[in-house]
Amino acid sequence: MALLELQNLKKYFATQKAVDDISLTVEKGQIFGLLGPNGAGKTTLIRMITGIFYPDEGQIIFDGKKFDPIKDVGYIGYMPEERGLYKKMKIGEQAMYLAQLKGLSHSDAQSKIKKWFARFEMDSWWNKKVEDLSKGMGQKLQFVTTVLHEPKLIILDEPFSGLDPVNSNLIKDEIFNLAQGGSTIIFSTHRMEQVEEICNHIVLVNKGKKILDGTVKGIKQDFKENIYSVGMNQPLSQVPATAPFELTGHLEDRHVIRIKEGSGPNEVLRYLLDQGGSIHSFNEILPSLNDIFIKLVEGTPTARQFQPVHA
Repeated sequence: MALLELQNLKKYFATQKAVDDISLTVEKGQIFGLLGPNGAGKTTLIRMITGIFYPDEGQIIFDGKKFDPIKDVGYIGYMPEERGLYKKMKIGEQAMYLAQLKGLSHSDAQSKIKKWFARFEMDSWWNKKVEDLSKGMGQKLQFVTTVLHEPKLIILDEPFSGLDPVNSNLIKDEIFNLAQGGSTIIFSTHRMEQVEEICNHIVLVNKGKKILDGTVKGIKQDFKENIYSVGMNQPLSQVPATAPFELTGHLEDRHVIRIKEGSGPNEVLRYLLDQGGSIHSFNEILPSLNDIFIKLVEGTPTARQFQPVHA
């Protein structure tokens, strides 16, 4: 069931189309990647979802009803890339203030803050000022204040910026925990390796338009190019033109091949065995999301012609 539906959203600034007829659906409990280069329209989309901007055309459906920015914003937690903390305020007071703004009572807020502070090893921070925090510590505080009120929809814009590997894993684990607990998460980042690891479903936008929409697994399958790695006990030196594949390079101790059109893996294996080959590994190499992202955004012929959209 969908928690969020965007239907033909458009947003204009003077003569610029910041968002140009974008539709997408975010299912409940999903970790959804919203991707795109700088200036693609991601921030404008997020600001419409959070009620900061109103769309010029189209509509937003939130939890089965037309989105009401006044009533529904309390069900949303938003962690913007540009952090919104009060630098002179003490950390405990700041967390309490923001929790009560989201409708929590003083006692509920205090209980939840203590739980999250303990989980993130922030207990000793209570009387520190925000201006005394490192960027990574500020990230942890911002994350806590975003999720304190247990929102239905959590929007995280570059949540790992400034975090060391240990704290990145801590935040990542909590993202998974929140999704398993029923929260829906929109995750926006430029780091494709994190998207592959975390997201179930992604949308790529560029120049205000949606150019890719699907599951991570499905998209990688759609963009595969019949490239395989072959591990053999002897080198592949010369490959004749009659072979069902061509040698394209090497990956550590393995050969990288591209299977020719009209042939398949079985023909390649049969050919290698017939040549007296001793094969110890044979694996398909799927493109990374980073490769796909670059291909689509740079507008190569493949990107212009192939825009798969998965249900």
